[in-house]
Amino acid sequence: MTTTRFENTNTSVLKSLPGRILHSPVFGSVVALLVAIIIFSAMSPRFLAPANLSLILQQSVVVGILAVAQTLIILTAGIDLSIGAIAVLGTIVLAQAAAGIGPVGAMVIAMIVCVGLGALNGALVTVLRLPPFIVTLGTFTAIVAATRLLAGSETYQVTSPLLTFLGNTFKIGTFTTTYGVVVMLLVYAIMGYALTQTAWGRHVYAVGGNPNGALLSGVKTRRNMFSVYIVSGVIALIAAWAALGRISTADSNAYQNANLDTITAVVIGGTSLFGGRGGVLGTLIGTLIIGVLRSGLTLAGVDSLYQNIATGALVIVAVAVDQFTRRRTSR
Repeated sequence: MTTTRFENTNTSVLKSLPGRILHSPVFGSVVALLVAIIIFSAMSPRFLAPANLSLILQQSVVVGILAVAQTLIILTAGIDLSIGAIAVLGTIVLAQAAAGIGPVGAMVIAMIVCVGLGALNGALVTVLRLPPFIVTLGTFTAIVAATRLLAGSETYQVTSPLLTFLGNTFKIGTFTTTYGVVVMLLVYAIMGYALTQTAWGRHVYAVGGNPNGALLSGVKTRRNMFSVYIVSGVIALIAAWAALGRISTADSNAYQNANLDTITAVVIGGTSLFGGRGGVLGTLIGTLIIGVLRSGLTLAGVDSLYQNIATGALVIVAVAVDQFTRRRTSR
């Protein structure tokens, strides 16, 4: 009898496993990534070359790191239109401060600025209870203007080994990559662990999925949401550091589409814009999809404007799928 019960239980687990995989938020993203890789590798023999794959990863670092912060905020049913602008301001502060007080002091000053702006967004959303979209749209406009005023019309060359460290390369066999890629993966691993294995992460999902229920169960919803914006400021600083490693020049006009690119990566990765569902694994896959798409279309000789059209269409499809999924699960 015991053996039969065990066998029945084991069989039910095996039967449910394919269903769980098919209904996973990242399943569609993984399929899309594999299909894109197959198509572009068939179109160009250079696509799967180690040098091109390394370039895709390197080009994905800054947006990939920022997309982690965007994931956290979208999981709380918010959105951050200013995260890219905060990172760009961080690069300017790092470059200017390093010239005066050295790279370590510059990192401290930039940390204060980036975390302070994250805290400002968080305070406006949680204390004044303003809509995140409006708050971050306003701070985005102000930060872009402040960055350009601070930089003037100049770009700043960064020569500090510390500030450009993440651009250094190393080899894994015949594959060359940068420390920036390693840091990006570490950020994903740390935040993935925090979201899935800590009370803080469970509260983030609860706040986004059912804020009233979370409040009734004892979760300090406003404090939790404020902490998410603080973490996003820290991540913005890491992205700024990675940006200086990628291109050792601080430019106030850099990464103008970073805000939209992060939202694109998050949505394509299966995180719901309505909060409470998704995660950083999907965002990493979404980031890679964008990198693969742009690399493949570039190798195919497609103009960058058409690449943006393709990316925009992909976002619309991803949001439509999210809406369809929510309607099915709510029935």
